[in-house]
Amino acid sequence: MLKKIIFMGSPIFAVPILKSLYQNGYPLSVVYTQSPKKSSRGMKTQKSPVHLMAETLNIDVRTPDTLKDNSVEYNFLKNLDADLAIVVAYGQILPENFLSLTKKGFINIHASILPHWRGAAPIQRSIINLDEKTGLSIMKINNRLDTGPVCKKYEIEIKRQDNAETISEKLSLIASEKILDDIDDIMADKANFIDQDHDKATYAKKIEKAEGKINWNLGADEILGLINGLYPSPGAWFTYKSERYKILRAEIGNSNGEPGIVMSENLEVGCKEKSLKIIEIQREGKKVQKSGEFLLGSKIIKGSNLNNV
Repeated sequence: MLKKIIFMGSPIFAVPILKSLYQNGYPLSVVYTQSPKKSSRGMKTQKSPVHLMAETLNIDVRTPDTLKDNSVEYNFLKNLDADLAIVVAYGQILPENFLSLTKKGFINIHASILPHWRGAAPIQRSIINLDEKTGLSIMKINNRLDTGPVCKKYEIEIKRQDNAETISEKLSLIASEKILDDIDDIMADKANFIDQDHDKATYAKKIEKAEGKINWNLGADEILGLINGLYPSPGAWFTYKSERYKILRAEIGNSNGEPGIVMSENLEVGCKEKSLKIIEIQREGKKVQKSGEFLLGSKIIKGSNLNNV
């Protein structure tokens, strides 16, 4: 059994992995996570999901704003003399001089099949890109973003009804189960780390809210990929009479109509190819509604033009 493990993570995606390590007896010495952020109303600070779970499990938590040029955290980890660090969507780039502070290195659980979709938003980009599969890569962190050698890959299918939330949940569950054996192999020097083919690399840049604007001149499959890839946040959206509407769930229709024009009383919208049936929609500042409920009081009716008017 290991002597000391460092865990670094922040979002809900990382929580099942942290819990699994704890419940299976792996000795977690400290958890690093993003520092608490002010809520949208600015009244209270919000701790990350990993922070809250670590407190529940009574594990020491550290929340530096940055590790760059941070001698306090460098010396803390140096003195800790840990065996291994597990990094899961921590949200900070680790300085190169930190990477030698554990005996077996810093291991990253990355939510893509590397070298595809290196970067900040691999799940969202894979769905938006209409990829047929995605997965996890267990890799050793080096001095460049998501370029280190990989010891294990786990693939899953992306189904049409999947969105960023469901894929995240599936991958997090797989990671929470598989990482246990992977850690054992790494500690026993049985893991076979293989260099990535850098010529095949693609990059998953951070999602910007403006990317969610729907272009009805695209095919329905592409628009659905955008909706699913950006669910639940920041969301795919259109404007109608100066108000923004976010589409949370939709499905493909087989009708043909003019792009951006509402074709029926059931919120079916024409696209370049096929059509899009809106299932859940949210008017700016209002609650999420099923299409039937939404239509009871909506200005959007059959024949409405949703092309950003």
